[in-house]
Amino acid sequence: MKYMLLIYLDESWETLGVAERQRVYWEQMQVAEQLAASGQYLGGAPLHPPSTATTVRVRDGQRLLTDGPFAETREHLGGYMLIDVKNLDEAIAFAARGPLARVGTVEVRPVREGPPT
Repeated sequence: MKYMLLIYLDESWETLGVAERQRVYWEQMQVAEQLAASGQYLGGAPLHPPSTATTVRVRDGQRLLTDGPFAETREHLGGYMLIDVKNLDEAIAFAARGPLARVGTVEVRPVREGPPT
């Protein structure tokens, strides 16, 4: 089953030094490579900061653009990983192994295939 791991970070991420952020990144990459070796890591990437985001909405046929993320929150979406594992327990175990769960929040969500039911 496919799971999307959504990685949320708060402002404390930016207060970490570059060396510490790079250490977390490379440690997370090592964990991902372990899953990739078994063919279960499907992809992922970090995202640029929320200040680079553009939110798009269409209302009454009009396109509305907003700079930055739409939600006002302390945490922001910092990246994602797509994995293919047997079940939710495996997905949670993978999310907990990486350092991002120690410096942020990892939301584990099953990927729905096909049209809405």
